[in-house]
This record gives sequence, C-alpha cells and structure tokens, in this order.
Amino acid sequence: MPAEQDDALKGFDRTQPNEARLIDYLVGGKDNFAADREAAEEVLKIAPELPMMIREGRRFLGRTVRYLAGEGVRQYVDIGCGLPTRGSVHEVLEPIAPDSKVVYVDNDPVVFVHSNALIDTRGSNRVILADAREPDALLDHPALTALIDLRQPTAIVLHGLIASISEDDVAMMIVQRLVDRMAPGSYLLFSHAISDIRPAVTEDLARVFQEGHVIEGNRPNVRTRQEVLQFLDGLDLVPPGLVPLPAWRPDPGEPSTDPDTFWAVGAVARKPC
Repeated sequence: MPAEQDDALKGFDRTQPNEARLIDYLVGGKDNFAADREAAEEVLKIAPELPMMIREGRRFLGRTVRYLAGEGVRQYVDIGCGLPTRGSVHEVLEPIAPDSKVVYVDNDPVVFVHSNALIDTRGSNRVILADAREPDALLDHPALTALIDLRQPTAIVLHGLIASISEDDVAMMIVQRLVDRMAPGSYLLFSHAISDIRPAVTEDLARVFQEGHVIEGNRPNVRTRQEVLQFLDGLDLVPPGLVPLPAWRPDPGEPSTDPDTFWAVGAVARKPC
C-alpha cells in the first residue's frame, strides 16, 4: 500500500459508523464494518425505502452527468463521492466523453484507500482525501490542481453531501465558496434530502444519524425544499429545476418511481457567464 494510503488509515476507528459505508451496505456492498451494518439496520426500520432511493439517486447522477457531457463539460469534481459503485461519474463518462477528467473527494480514509484500489488513477481520474468543510484547501489540493483547471468550465458534484452538513452556516459557506471558485459557465450538480414529504421519517433518520455520530450536529430534521433552494441562489437552474430525483429528465424505459412520494430533490445549476 502506498505511504499516503497507509498514513490515511492510521488511527482509523472501525467502531464508528460512516455514511458512505452505511450506504454501501444498503446497496449490497461488502466494504463496511459491524458498526455500519448495525446503523444501517436501524435506519431500515425507519425507512425501508432507502435502498430504492439510493438506486434512484444513482440514476439521477447518470442522467445529469450525461447531460453535462452533452453540454461539453470535461472536468468533474465529485465531493463526498462515497465508495465506488456501478455508475460512478467516470464510468458514465467513459463511453460518451472519454477525454473527461474526474477527481473524487471524500474525508473517509476507507473510501480513499478503497477507491484508489478500484479506480485507475494513472490517467484522467484521481481520488483525494479532503474535507468539504475546508473548500479552499480541497480545491487547492495538488492532486486536484494537477488534473483540473478551475479557470475552465467544471462540474462540481454535491450529490447528497450537503444534507450531511447539519449546520446551515457551514453548509452555505461550503456551497458559496465552491461556486465562487468555479469559472463562469461551470455547473453545480446538486441533490439533497428534504423534510416536506415525510417529515416524521426524516426527523427520525436525522436523530439516528446524529446520535450515532454518522452526521455531526443537532438539527431536528433535514432541510425543507425551500431551504435547499437557497443553496442555488445566483445560479441558473437547468429545466426542470429543483425537482424530486425521479422527475429530473427521466429516461424512457427506466423503472417508474412516483416523484410525489420521493423525499430527495436535485438540480443542475449553471454559473452565469
């Protein structure tokens, strides 16, 4: 194991559940520990639809990345990427825009090490260990700047990440700073759970995640759609705007999920020129 990856695992605590590994378990993965599995089983009792929602989230990611590739975007930074799964950003891009460059970012050392083992980082993909709470340090990481030129149009992917930042001021700072650093004509690919549809369920999930320190903070529930919309202020929303994930330009033949019952929304937003 390279020294950087070995250093990343020093002091790692496998008794502390982690959101990325919890999601890995929910979709049938094997890169998780007992603490992650126990936390996952607890949240499944509250929201048994979570595996379906994660699958819909991957479909949304695929559709939005294909849209961005069609718009000519060839640089992508996926922050809070989680463990590699089928349909990751670089896999979506390979057949349609093979000249694209992708940097994956996560603050979990297991994600960092495992992603480096599974993703070919010799060419146009990189995986870095960094924290979204320090957006400038993240964007100035030498492995990112060696591949991504932020002076050129870039897609910043925040697929579910901001819902994990319970402090509103910190969450807003992260989004605003990332957008500030993006070149005009760049895009923000954004998704977030909301409390409007099933408030009792999302309240219980927020409690379990926070009590288990999967998410830090003491927020009574996830944000409403209107609160989420504020993160996109000043950006031009690509139609159909901020909508339930299954309603964002669904592909013909995809499995049908009722958008009216889906408690996560997403959007693609462009920084004006």
